[in-house]
Amino acid sequence: MEVGRLPISASQRGKLISAGYTTLSSLSSISPFDLARDLKISDNEAAEIMRVASHGRRLDGSEGGCGTVNGAQTAWDMLHEEMFPRITTSCADLDNILGGGINCKEVTEIGGVPGIGKTQLGIQLAVNVQIPVDYGGLGGKAIYIDTEGSFMVERALQIAEACIEDMSEFNGLLRKDFQACQLKMHPNNILENIFYFRVCSYTEQIALINYLDKFISEHKDVKIVIVDSVTFHFRQDFDDMALRTRLLSGIALKLMKLAKEFSLAVVLLNQVTTKYIDGSFQLTLALGDSWSHSCTNRVILYWNGNERYAYIDKSPSLRSASACYSVTSKGIRNSASNCKRIKMM
Repeated sequence: MEVGRLPISASQRGKLISAGYTTLSSLSSISPFDLARDLKISDNEAAEIMRVASHGRRLDGSEGGCGTVNGAQTAWDMLHEEMFPRITTSCADLDNILGGGINCKEVTEIGGVPGIGKTQLGIQLAVNVQIPVDYGGLGGKAIYIDTEGSFMVERALQIAEACIEDMSEFNGLLRKDFQACQLKMHPNNILENIFYFRVCSYTEQIALINYLDKFISEHKDVKIVIVDSVTFHFRQDFDDMALRTRLLSGIALKLMKLAKEFSLAVVLLNQVTTKYIDGSFQLTLALGDSWSHSCTNRVILYWNGNERYAYIDKSPSLRSASACYSVTSKGIRNSASNCKRIKMM
């Protein structure tokens, strides 16, 4: 059970979530004194919260029967379980190093400097997840969590229109009846299938991610969750780094569970920071070394001269490799000689 469901006041729930106590298990190993200190409440109030939480854990145990651990799954079963198509990035070279695109049931982190195209790629994936099954897609919907205010609906419309044009060209090659699909995949319909959430604080971000399982249970055709960016609200106003690490670990665990439970892709966009390595300051993805272990795959976007590149930095199933891509009026595409970096004067 999550603390959001405890029969306590809204202010108490908010304080628990802000301090990183999002589940009953996170309250099981602390004392009322420590809880009172972390939440800045009285000892009596902390003791009452612990009593309610203990009662909630007992209810969870009675509802779950004799145990809470699910039956084991063999590796053979895992190999033959249902395989989902990957979500294309609309860049063949980038898809190639990703093994065909972004994979479901995994958390993929994509980071890079400002202007490299992180948000563009996020919007592209929110559109491409809706490509019909007949055209090699998932025919799903997208959740887009915007923490920075960088999502542009006009840009999403451009990319949606270009996606339909691409399917039309693909249809011409295969000589399929595209008319029915074209009506179904109108740009307006694509925008209606992107569930947009604007998040303005780290407490809102935590609360929303805790709410996602309920939302996805009611919208089972959601096949991708994009957080743009996971970093923004955790890079300011944090003096307690241990608290930040605990909150981020809770977010990571929740998103990994969502990816597995609902067979969807989770894409986390990340910013960069500087780190002192081997006698010099170098760019690295934000949130520290502990966060780097929280995702299944890690992709770093960077400039090489005037060209944009993506590099597979970490993955259990993909080899390290780089691919060139470009950001065009149609969205993410293969790199072309006329798609150079624009330098502002």
